[in-house]
Amino acid sequence: MKITGATRLAGIMGWPVAHSRSPLLHGFWLHENRIDGAYVPLPVRPADLERALRALPILGFRGCNLTIPHKQEALRLVDRVDPAARRIGAVNTVVVAADGSLEASNTDIYGFCENLREQAPDWDRSSGPAVVLGAGGSARAAVAALIDTGVRDIRLVNRTRRRAEVLAAELATPDTRITIHGWDAIDAVLAGAGLLVNTTSLGMSGEPPLRIDLSPLPLSAPVVDIVYVPLETQLLAAARRRGHVVVDGLGMLLHQGRPGFEAWFSAPARVSGELRAALVETLAPAR
Repeated sequence: MKITGATRLAGIMGWPVAHSRSPLLHGFWLHENRIDGAYVPLPVRPADLERALRALPILGFRGCNLTIPHKQEALRLVDRVDPAARRIGAVNTVVVAADGSLEASNTDIYGFCENLREQAPDWDRSSGPAVVLGAGGSARAAVAALIDTGVRDIRLVNRTRRRAEVLAAELATPDTRITIHGWDAIDAVLAGAGLLVNTTSLGMSGEPPLRIDLSPLPLSAPVVDIVYVPLETQLLAAARRRGHVVVDGLGMLLHQGRPGFEAWFSAPARVSGELRAALVETLAPAR
């Protein structure tokens, strides 16, 4: 990468942020498009977030991504928020407008939908209720995405009922019903479902495994896990053995990055086999 006086800049703010694979993702697209640009990690403490965001236009940045713990707090710090991000209650992409103001969006809905379309192209949204495990920020994006695709029945499974109730109250629409269930009802919840989505951290490296019996789930239902470290979680491995179409979480990461890149660098961002392979290589355990 060659840095010049005309280099276009973007980055990712988080605390910590060294683990983020977004610099590799955007660096791949910059190289592919032969753009004089750079995408850099920006370690920003929560107390410094407002000053860091307001410094973006001053420092010549086109914008940034936001990751934990900044996604919710940034809502009140930017100048404009798109409706999708407002619905979810979090932003992950900031674009510096021509006048220096900050425009925020959440591209996780786009990333979820594109990943599902790419890895489970034959999924029929009318095939049965969608089961979503979890009620955190990722669950909000997944539920919003499913509503946007026309799913009319969502079964939300979460350990804490109150958190699930808040999600349902804020996201349910006249056309989509969201019902809330405990983990002890998982067998009944999976019966007749048309899609299963895990949005919890269970199964992620360093976290407890997600142990559920998939036998009540119809074989026609794709199984989605937003976790991508490891790339194939125990849930996906078990689903694959049963014959389900499986959708890993890496595609969501790749696709959610596209709108921001295209806004900052005015160039197309393709999710190709080469890009996926480059990211997969970083997920492999060290030998």
